[in-house]
This record gives sequence, structure tokens and C-alpha cells, in this order.
Amino acid sequence: MTRRDCLIRLAAVAATTSLVEAKGLVPLDEQAFRQVVAAHRGRVLLVDFWATWCAPCREELPKLVVLFSDYRQRGLGFVTISCDEPEQEPQAEAFVRKYGAPTPYYIRRANNDDQFINAIDAKWSGALPALFLFDRKSSQAYSFIGETDMKQVEGAIRKLLVS
Repeated sequence: MTRRDCLIRLAAVAATTSLVEAKGLVPLDEQAFRQVVAAHRGRVLLVDFWATWCAPCREELPKLVVLFSDYRQRGLGFVTISCDEPEQEPQAEAFVRKYGAPTPYYIRRANNDDQFINAIDAKWSGALPALFLFDRKSSQAYSFIGETDMKQVEGAIRKLLVS
């Protein structure tokens, strides 16, 4: 790792660490998303985009928390990003707290939703739930859009953890 890479990683970790102490859901735009992913470099990262109004999202999140707890010690990171509107933020925060999702909790706050969606994945329409799995080099390796069998997600995680 070069000195520059090390400094970038430390800055991203410091930014994320300060966010952990924040109360509520932390606003996240395209740039902040890239920083969050970069801060997990060296770990496999599962990112969950969800909303309280999305029934499949509400069913999926508790399963993802269990999956995370099963693989955390092997190098899995997990980030939840609510796509709720500002007026639903208290319900979104209560939901992730209820199921013990890891902090910090994020909420999408982009100036332009289409630009945000395309910055995450140009093939993504913005449909929820949406899972994105990043390898240890912070490159997107898998995406799961819509209701997804957790066995598929777990299989992809296992592949990345052993590579």
C-alpha cells in the first residue's frame, strides 16, 4: 500500500468513525457512499438499500443482520442505507435499531436521485430492496435487486471471503 493509499484510507476511516458517534441517520450522497465503501477496504462489504415502506425490505433486513453476525469475524462488513423520505426518518431509525443493524445508520440524501442511483450502479433502476456486495479491494462484485434468496447472498459472500 502506498503512502497516498494509506492516507486516503485513514481519512475515510476517520470520517466513518466520526459518523458512528452521530445520532440518527447519517445523510449519504454519492461522494459519502464512495467514502464508506473505501473505508471498508480489506473487508468484504454488503450494502443494503431499503425503505420502511418496502415490505420485502422489512423482511430482508433481520435476515441480513443474522448473516452479518455469522460472517463478521471472517471479514464481512455491513452497511444499511435507508431510502426513506425525511418525514419517515424516525421510523427508519427505529427499525434498524430494533433489529440491531450495525452503526452508523445511513439515509440517502442526494440532490439528484438518478445521478445517485447511477453512481452506485448504472444497471440499477433504483428498485428496492437492493444489495451490493463489494470485494476486499472495494470493487463491486455482485448485486441483488428485489427479493433475494439469502442462500444466494450467503454463497456470494463465502466466495469473496475465501478469495
